[in-house]
Amino acid sequence: MTSSIFLTMAGWTSDKFRLSCIDNNGLKRTLLKMLILDNGTKNSNIEAERTATEYLVDQGVPTANANKSLLSFLAINALELSAPASPVLLECNAPTVPPGWLQLSGHPKSIAPLANGIVRKRISGPNDTELLAYRQLMVDPHAIKVVPKFLGVHQVAGEHFIDLHNMLHGFTEPNVMDIKMGFRTFTESEVSNTALREDLYQKMIAVDPSAPSAEEHARQAITKLRYMQFRENMSSTQEKGFRIEALRMRGCSPVTDLKTIKTDHQIRTTIGHFVNGRRSIAKDILKRLRQMRTLIEKSEFFQRHQVLGSSVFIVYDDHQVGVWLIDFAKALPLPLGTKVTHRRRWQMGNCEEGLLHGFDELIRTMEAVQQQAQHSSVRHQSRATDV
Repeated sequence: MTSSIFLTMAGWTSDKFRLSCIDNNGLKRTLLKMLILDNGTKNSNIEAERTATEYLVDQGVPTANANKSLLSFLAINALELSAPASPVLLECNAPTVPPGWLQLSGHPKSIAPLANGIVRKRISGPNDTELLAYRQLMVDPHAIKVVPKFLGVHQVAGEHFIDLHNMLHGFTEPNVMDIKMGFRTFTESEVSNTALREDLYQKMIAVDPSAPSAEEHARQAITKLRYMQFRENMSSTQEKGFRIEALRMRGCSPVTDLKTIKTDHQIRTTIGHFVNGRRSIAKDILKRLRQMRTLIEKSEFFQRHQVLGSSVFIVYDDHQVGVWLIDFAKALPLPLGTKVTHRRRWQMGNCEEGLLHGFDELIRTMEAVQQQAQHSSVRHQSRATDV
């Protein structure tokens, strides 16, 4: 399933992640397509709105760098790398999206909820990469246990759609996190053009004026590959093989500007807040991530494909935990004779994307979060005993 997950929730539970809208109305309109903001609901228990900059400062980022990180987020998301979703979404017998439903990330109007635990996602046509991927995933005995269930393909009003299991079905007011996997989210064909582009140079210096080399400053232009690598390096993607894309806590608004969360401390703190100090939740997520890693290592599908831009989707409530790998729009068959480990560093032509390296690092992070939650629980019990 895509990262564009509709969530039937009202808002967040922890004001730690509450982000305020930008005050300037003109800037709001300019940045509207970049940010998925509050769905309009307000939590009366929130004493004060928080800005993205304040959140980064809380994570140990100096104020100057935090302001720069917010600017980085805005500039990074200004570059659209794929076509926008069609304005036509299920015009015939279109489902009514319930109040409070929200796309966590991705293109708007690309996915819609149906009845009986199904979501319908728009695809490009009968030869769509994601459709072909899901058909193969469903017949792979290992991969089928890692991904949401594929339930068929439909054509409506000239558009093509796939039906997938709604991963939120059966959960009550769940907490949700989307983690983008891999060293890179772009294909080699996307960045094979070596043409110099002034627009990407301008985007780069808007984020970090010191980033271009002296030569790049002189010609005031860079290649798309250079920009994409710069963009990926703004997050934990290139080092860790994953980045926290977005999350939402029960009772609160979604946070979608986490792409500049990069250091070990920032990552552990963010995931620690997501599990809310609950050791049992961290333990269940960790167990599932380990299982998924083993299944991917055994899967023929993953041996035959490079998997770019996929996400680990985590959802939990007071009773259960669910974790899946989603998004296969860039699951590309490997060239004949090419083999990948999903762990080696990418070089042009080797097709490595770092998917399993990302799992390794995410599992290590979750181990640390679980250990921290356990220590916190022990300290809490000790204080209770003392009292």
